[in-house]
Amino acid sequence: MVRFITKDGLRKLNEELENRKTKLRQEIAQAIKEAKEQGDLSENAEYAEAKSQQNENESRIGELEMIVKNSQVVEKDESLKGAQIGSIVKVKADNGAELIFTIVGSNEADPANFKISNESPLGKAFMGHSGGDKVNVLTPKGITIAYKIIEVK
Repeated sequence: MVRFITKDGLRKLNEELENRKTKLRQEIAQAIKEAKEQGDLSENAEYAEAKSQQNENESRIGELEMIVKNSQVVEKDESLKGAQIGSIVKVKADNGAELIFTIVGSNEADPANFKISNESPLGKAFMGHSGGDKVNVLTPKGITIAYKIIEVK
């Protein structure tokens, strides 16, 4: 399944992948070596912890490689009007709150930092809309929230 991603998102994934394959692998290997030198491995908590870290790191490497392999970089098309992946959308909610969201691919979503996926309820609602448009978003809790799009960059 192809996942859409921004250039910046792909760069960050590749940086994490490279760090895990080189630096983190070496650090974990060193920790395993030092733990082995302590003797009996059956009662060695440091060895068990290092092996657990190694397993987690290798799992994440596999996951990152799969994401990178199946991702398609999407560049913002300036000729298109309305919000799209890569757009920054400033909105005003029906409660008066002004919010600024960045629409990103699902692998980059970070709602705590207002990076919303194009596949999320908010992202889907904003896609294709421009400043001045009003959209209604049905939240997962079943509540409809109205937003007025102030600006799309």
